[in-house]
Amino acid sequence: MFTPKYPAPDTAPPPATTPPTANTPVPTAPPPAPAAPISNRPVVQLTPGSALALAAGGGAVVLVVGAVLVSMLLAVAITATSVAVVAVVLRSLLKDIDKHR
Repeated sequence: MFTPKYPAPDTAPPPATTPPTANTPVPTAPPPAPAAPISNRPVVQLTPGSALALAAGGGAVVLVVGAVLVSMLLAVAITATSVAVVAVVLRSLLKDIDKHR
């Protein structure tokens, strides 16, 4: 069931070769591949000033993204702390209610 089934081998005889005659064309080398087309896009060259501006812009982006992520982490930490305080207060209130009954 899981054994592969191979097709029968080709039983055709090999093609007969004929000796070249005067009318038979002589095989020649294939023509060379065409050259890659030249791009019309302008080449971007970084000067020291533009490289410095690019580095400063990248640094500013890293600082802004870092500040946003830190503020989000701080917001989560403050929320978790406030929920924990509310849980402790509610537990204390419920314990007092149970003692007075």
